[in-house]
Amino acid sequence: MGRGRIVAASMMFGLLAGLAAPAAAQPHVTPWGDPDLQGAWTNATTTPLQRPAELALRESFTEEERAELDAQRALTEQRACATELVVLQTAPPPTSTGSYNSFWLEQGTRTLQTSLIVDPPHGRLPELTPWAQRQADDLVAVRNSLSYPATWEEPSVFERCITRGLPASMMPGFYNHNYQILQTPDYVVIYAEMIHDARVIPLDGRQHVDASIRQWMGDSRGRWEGDTLVVETANFTGKVYERRVSNTVFGASREMRVVERFRRVDGDTLDYRFTVTDPRTFAAPWTAAIPMTTLDGPIIEYACHEGNYSMENMLRGARNKERSR
Repeated sequence: MGRGRIVAASMMFGLLAGLAAPAAAQPHVTPWGDPDLQGAWTNATTTPLQRPAELALRESFTEEERAELDAQRALTEQRACATELVVLQTAPPPTSTGSYNSFWLEQGTRTLQTSLIVDPPHGRLPELTPWAQRQADDLVAVRNSLSYPATWEEPSVFERCITRGLPASMMPGFYNHNYQILQTPDYVVIYAEMIHDARVIPLDGRQHVDASIRQWMGDSRGRWEGDTLVVETANFTGKVYERRVSNTVFGASREMRVVERFRRVDGDTLDYRFTVTDPRTFAAPWTAAIPMTTLDGPIIEYACHEGNYSMENMLRGARNKERSR
C-alpha cells in the first residue's frame, strides 16, 4: 500500500472511531433514538411511604445508617421465619380473618431516602379534605362492622383483584413488585405484575379522551422531555377509593391527575417519581420518588381471584345472618 493510501486509511479509521464514540457513550437508546427504558424492573423496598416524625426534615440516611437498617430488617425477618408455630389461647377479634406472615412478604432493601414522599418537604401526605376524611371514616365503620361485607359493592376493587388504580399500581406494597416496560416509536407499554394492570400510552401528542369517558387506570398520554418520559393521566373513575395508610392503595376522586417521570440513571436503575394533584382528596399536591432496579425476568403471569370462591361464601354468610335475626 502506498504512503498516501496509508494516510488516507488512517484518517478514515480515525473519523469512523470518532463517529462511533458518542453511540458507545449512550448505550441505552432505542434504534429510533429515544431513551431506552425497556426491560423488567422491581421497586421492592422497605423505605416507608411517609417519613417518621422523629426524622422531621431529614431527607436521607448515610450509607452506614442504611446498612444498619437493612441488617436489622434481615435479622427481624430471620427471627420471624424461625418462630415455631404458636397456638393462640384466645380467639382473634371478630372481624379478623388473619393475614400473611413474613414468609409471604417481599421486603426488598432501603433506599437512602427516609421516605418515598419527597414533597411536601416533611415527607408526609398532605392533610385530607373534609370530604376525603368523611370517606375514610365511613370506610372504617363499614370494615369494622360484624356484617361486612353485606353486599358485593362493599369490598374494594383492590380486594376484589380488579385494579389498584394509580398511583397505587406503581407503588411498592407487600409482594409482586415487578414491572415490564416495552417501547415502540409511537407507544410505551407499562405492565404491572400485581393484578396484571397494563397501560398502553400513546406518544403522538393526541389529546385525552372526552371527559365523559372514565377508566380504572385513567387515560394516559406520554411525551419525551430530554431523557425523561413524562406521562400525564386523567379521566379516573373515582371508584377506586380505598383509604389505607400503607404503600398500597390511596383514595382518589374523579378530579385526580397524576404526572409520572421515568428516567434511566444507568444500566440497572430507573429514577421513577410521580406527582398526585387531587384537590377533592388532598389539601395540596404530593410527590413520591421510587427508584426501580433491574429484575431477572421473565415476569410470571399473576393470578388473584381466579378460582376464588370467597366472595360467594362471604355473601352467603351475610344472607344467613340476615335470616337469623
